[in-house]
Amino acid sequence: MNALALIAKTQSLIASGDIVAAEAALVELADTEGDQALMVVLEQLPPKDILAVIREYDNSKESVINLLVSPEQFARAVVIEKQYKDLTRTHLRGMMNAIIFREDADTVEFLTAIGDLEGGAEALADYFSEKWSRVEAFARTGTFETVEDDGDILSESALLGSAYIKPRVEEDEVADQDWMQLAWILRHKLPDLFIEMLLVLRAKARAHDLGLSEEEGSDEDDNKVETSATDRGQATPAARDSDEESAI
Repeated sequence: MNALALIAKTQSLIASGDIVAAEAALVELADTEGDQALMVVLEQLPPKDILAVIREYDNSKESVINLLVSPEQFARAVVIEKQYKDLTRTHLRGMMNAIIFREDADTVEFLTAIGDLEGGAEALADYFSEKWSRVEAFARTGTFETVEDDGDILSESALLGSAYIKPRVEEDEVADQDWMQLAWILRHKLPDLFIEMLLVLRAKARAHDLGLSEEEGSDEDDNKVETSATDRGQATPAARDSDEESAI
């Protein structure tokens, strides 16, 4: 099957909600023609279709797609993940952990690619949405223990002033390949992106405290897809507008 035919087949399967079959078609290409052939196809797939596959991660096995997706491709997928109405952020955290902490990954390169895109800081804030108080504690004290936090929130200027301080904990102490390690890398290796993310996270926390939903006032809501009840391989089939190229 040539690349164009495989792309058409993959998009058709994704549009119908058969993510397992779409992933299997891509894996078969890698098995028969090699990883380079798959990378060529991934470069031609729209970000939304790549997202449809990688967000249905399965941490019980490695996915060749997760292993080969580039930082730029991944970043473009991450910033549109919010178009799914997965308010638990389970899929976002799962796919980010699976890909940016993969064995050969340069985590800083992946995070930089995300931060370079409009909506990147918001996507990272969504990733940390359930850990706001501990990320704030980390910003203020350099540790994730809220017991050391006096409750004050650092101003933006204070955050900038503390951006390059020496770490109080080393990365290997929080190397959980999860949110703590990601927060550590952001603060100590990409401090500007960490601050930008934290300011967005604060705004989201304030909106939550005021009882405002994240979708309120957003024009994007009409294009979102309900996925809260989906299981791996059973993603909600998406109605697509005539100009849409993916499952969202």
